[in-house]
Amino acid sequence: MTISSAENAAPAPRKRMNILFSLTLVGLLLFLWLLLGVWTTSFWTPLNISNLLRQGSMTAILAVGQTFVIITAGIDLSVGAIVGFTGVIIAWLIQAGVPVWLSIILTLLLGAAIGAFHGFGIVKMGLPPFIITLATLTALRGIGLVITNGSTISITNDDFTNFATANFLGIPSLFWMVILVAIPGYIFLHLSRWGRYLFSVGSNREAARLSGVKVDLIIYLAYILSATCAAFVGVLLASRIGIGNATQADGWELQAIASSVIGGTSLFGAIGSIHGPLIGAFILATINNGANLLNVNSFWQRIITGALIILIVYFDQLRRRRM
Repeated sequence: MTISSAENAAPAPRKRMNILFSLTLVGLLLFLWLLLGVWTTSFWTPLNISNLLRQGSMTAILAVGQTFVIITAGIDLSVGAIVGFTGVIIAWLIQAGVPVWLSIILTLLLGAAIGAFHGFGIVKMGLPPFIITLATLTALRGIGLVITNGSTISITNDDFTNFATANFLGIPSLFWMVILVAIPGYIFLHLSRWGRYLFSVGSNREAARLSGVKVDLIIYLAYILSATCAAFVGVLLASRIGIGNATQADGWELQAIASSVIGGTSLFGAIGSIHGPLIGAFILATINNGANLLNVNSFWQRIITGALIILIVYFDQLRRRRM
């Protein structure tokens, strides 16, 4: 049986379970919104909703990129550092007089190059994904601090900095960027043979290789997509805060992983979607936003996120045992 026919032969009960899980996530998100609307008087204000969408949007884009990697049974711990580093790079390029459009392209290409380096470390050097991406996390933070001398780089281009705070049709422009990433991401993952190859590599790498899948190429592709999404978020974050700072986005890699896992992506590989991590990202953003409105200590937000990851992974293990 080919990979394509195997994908089409997926059991109907599993598909129904995935639909039920997605509806449960949507229900949980709506429940949180309704609950916070009752508990606070400021949750449904236009300003708060805009802030919620803007923060959730950047986490959502990171989660989409992370999902490609996790589906292959890998992990990318560097995405938060890539966000901070590429924010420094685009600020430096704009300050040097490089046109904004060219600065964005160069920054995204740099992100793709970082992802290709991760693929090289995993495929050619035989390093575990955890190690190579952890090393990159540390190195990129250091390189960014060297470039800025431990300071920040201000961005004086108003057209660039106004983008992140602008609205289109009453919706924050950053949320439109989620749609810009999600639609081609969905087509790639769910409607193309490359997406099926990602799932096959995560399910059984050797079986995928024997079926004719270029496993090494798929691993390169997954990490390039993840790092490019992170670089894109770095551009958006620099636009939003108006500076390049290498220490920005600290811990965002955990937010991205948590969003992907909450959205139904299995840390064991071969299970995942595009819509799930998007919903997961806005669930986390809602929890953090609500905690701030209720004056809950920020440390508790981390505890809640950690507890959610433990619960979701536990139930994911139970789900896999029943399959």
